[in-house]
Amino acid sequence: MSADAEVTPSPAASDGLVMGKDGMAALVDVLVRRGFTVVGPTVRDGAIVLAELQSAEELPYGWGVELEAGRYRLRERTDGAAFANAAGPQSWKPFLHPPRVREWSADRVEGQLVFTGDRTAPGRYAFLGVRPCDLRAIAVQDRVLTGGAHRDPVYEGRRSGALLIVVECTEPGATCFCVSMGTGPAAGSGCDLVMTEVVDEDGHRFWVREGSREGAEILAELPARPARPETREAARAAVTAAAGRMGRTMPEADLRELMAGTLDAPRWDDVAGRCLTCGNCTMVCPTCFCTTTEDVTDLTGDHAERWRLWDSCFDLDFSHLHGGPVRASARSRYRQWMTHKLGTWYDQFGSSGCVGCGRCIVWCPVGIDITEEAAALHDWTQSAAGEGTAS
Repeated sequence: MSADAEVTPSPAASDGLVMGKDGMAALVDVLVRRGFTVVGPTVRDGAIVLAELQSAEELPYGWGVELEAGRYRLRERTDGAAFANAAGPQSWKPFLHPPRVREWSADRVEGQLVFTGDRTAPGRYAFLGVRPCDLRAIAVQDRVLTGGAHRDPVYEGRRSGALLIVVECTEPGATCFCVSMGTGPAAGSGCDLVMTEVVDEDGHRFWVREGSREGAEILAELPARPARPETREAARAAVTAAAGRMGRTMPEADLRELMAGTLDAPRWDDVAGRCLTCGNCTMVCPTCFCTTTEDVTDLTGDHAERWRLWDSCFDLDFSHLHGGPVRASARSRYRQWMTHKLGTWYDQFGSSGCVGCGRCIVWCPVGIDITEEAAALHDWTQSAAGEGTAS
């Protein structure tokens, strides 16, 4: 749902409707018929990835995941659930903030350079299966890329009119900590439809509620019926239970103050000894947004292009100035990433840059855990405070 989309309150917004797997199939058909490019989770290459869907049969029915620091595995489920799996390697960021975009091209025509901008507008996206943590991440990127004086036209063009269908989490992964960040597992505002999947002795069904006028129009086209109290209670209970089964937690502290007060902590040397500065954490993070530019030309010199590419603060050249890189050590680069994500992001954008999805933990080759690092820094401050009191 776009930032200025109209929300339509109605009785169904609280009670909702319920549909079966046939309703999910109809949902994808309705979205395609309305001209959307439907993107959702599917199984590919040993992972649950996000890709364009032609039918609901491509959803990962019967597949779950096992997550741990530096480890991701698919596992088969016996209940046939489609969304009982935690965040995969992708967020929705590549669809809204692509990793590679051509800014312009230039051609030499009769001795003159002719520049052509590249602003090809994509079709409207319908994102099916957005997790609550990723819904918050989209809101964060909205603020970063369109909320200031300088708006990113690429992001804005892709984000405008995107339809967001959120699925609440009922089975968090071992690396999830959305509760600590206040981003899940229940859905927040800013989406068009909210679904909660329920699989029990009464069958496999989806409790669906509208979040916008367009969401309500789509819901009206689906083979759905009023939700019984038992279904609503089962759905809410599953989400509540998920909140109590988070695999990770952040320390109970003001993270902004924690980051500001631990810049000289010895823990940064410890993590630097393990960090490969590969930048995987920034690539999978749903809110990291940094880019660089690259100019390319053909062998004749008559054609050139400028491309915008994702960049990472772990790259040695990221902070390069005329005298060399400002952050030359792994210690300084990891500290920059973590203190920005959890601390100085507030100063820039008024919120945390972390949504608790846990992807940076899973896809770190050496299993560095941001929650473990935050806890170690917190313990160091407590110890230092204790020693100060004792003296």
